[in-house]
Amino acid sequence: MPFPIHVSAPGKLFLIGEYAVLDGAPALLTAVDRRVQVTITRSPDERWHMSAVNLGLVDIALERDGALPAGTDAATATGLKVFDAVRQTLAAQFETPLPALSITIDSSDFARDGYKLGLGSSAAVAAALTQALAVAADLALSRAHTAALAISAHRRAQDGAGSGGDVAAAVYGGVIGYTRDQAPVPLTWPDSLAGMAVVTGTGASTSDMVARVNAYRERDPNGHAADIARLAWLADTAQHALTRTGRFLQLAKEYFEALIALDHHAHAGIVGPRHQILHALAARHNAVFKTSGAGGGDVGLAFARRGADEQTLRSALENAGAHVLPLTFGAPGVRIENALPVR
Repeated sequence: MPFPIHVSAPGKLFLIGEYAVLDGAPALLTAVDRRVQVTITRSPDERWHMSAVNLGLVDIALERDGALPAGTDAATATGLKVFDAVRQTLAAQFETPLPALSITIDSSDFARDGYKLGLGSSAAVAAALTQALAVAADLALSRAHTAALAISAHRRAQDGAGSGGDVAAAVYGGVIGYTRDQAPVPLTWPDSLAGMAVVTGTGASTSDMVARVNAYRERDPNGHAADIARLAWLADTAQHALTRTGRFLQLAKEYFEALIALDHHAHAGIVGPRHQILHALAARHNAVFKTSGAGGGDVGLAFARRGADEQTLRSALENAGAHVLPLTFGAPGVRIENALPVR
């Protein structure tokens, strides 16, 4: 493969199934048209170099095999955690070590006003880096193999946490039904249903909220199991009701209410006053607002029937100061921009 290598991968939105997916329930996700860009060139010297300007990383010199140098400060090590996990995961696949490389990662599409939007930037980075390093090694990967390696690397970077759904959406693209450690099911977004991504705050820590939900599991296993079972049933039902707009809207409403119950019991910070206000506003326009992904300050979702309901909801949200992101659902998955697409 001639250099430079340029690979991109999309962000994602959890539509239904967040939190329950961590316990093996199905989730409904879509890839969106915000993309991470990864560019690889040969290194000008014998060391690897890494840049991710939007993360404050500019031409970081690494070791000859791409490892982080001893004594790397904590902030830099955190910024390079996904890269290092992908590098280590892919190294086991190579017959011969890669030459020294210069890598640039651009995930600026995933932030607004300096804050992360919760569109799965780290998952998209894992997908794009996995594909880009495979190309650099002349290693042909199927989508399934790419997903398996990227999910493994992303979990390593997250200390074993994560369902893998965000990475699967980044690799496969489109709209998918996903159950942990299973191949995703491709779905079609219905023409009758509008989905909007709504900025609800200034970003949130997924790991903190998941940790609080896990703490709830420890102190009240029966209560946690009941909350998750309710979410799991709603997620599974919603996935099969996607083409029935009225039924899907009702299930999305019930899922948000079930998340409120989980949040109340776990004290996790998933649902805040702003979410409650937007949910009530959407209900007045025959629509549904819910959190997406971890919740907290990340982007939320609004669903409405196409046509008049969609237009009145969009106007109402904007009038309430809620910015609707210009996103398209069902975006293509990871792709090599300067060569043939992955199989």
